[in-house]
Amino acid sequence: MIFSIILIIIFLGFGFYAIKKIVDLQKTVQIEKFLQDFQEDINKMWKSPQGSSVKSYSLPTKIRSVCFEDDEFQNLAFTSEEIIRGDKIENINIEKITADEDPFCIPNIKGKISLTIVKDYGETLVRITK
Repeated sequence: MIFSIILIIIFLGFGFYAIKKIVDLQKTVQIEKFLQDFQEDINKMWKSPQGSSVKSYSLPTKIRSVCFEDDEFQNLAFTSEEIIRGDKIENINIEKITADEDPFCIPNIKGKISLTIVKDYGETLVRITK
């Protein structure tokens, strides 16, 4: 009888552990999907002569904002209670993006961020605006 109770407790413990790991993995996949989709949208605008496109992306609610900063190793960072790896986004004009505020942050509202990807005629790099 006691052995059965111990086994049930062990199985429940492993079950909760597995569920937590799956949820953490889902959040990591969501962040990686954002980075990939965002870079693809930047590249599409970069290849066009000019344009402006409002984009909305889903992120885990644990991320408070997405920030663009003038840094040689990474120009995109996440603000969160946890440490989350940022990334180096190619083909953006980080000097113009961070001209007024460095870092330039876009808030995560209920798991969504919305930003505008802009490229004016004659520009070689893309800008991000709110």
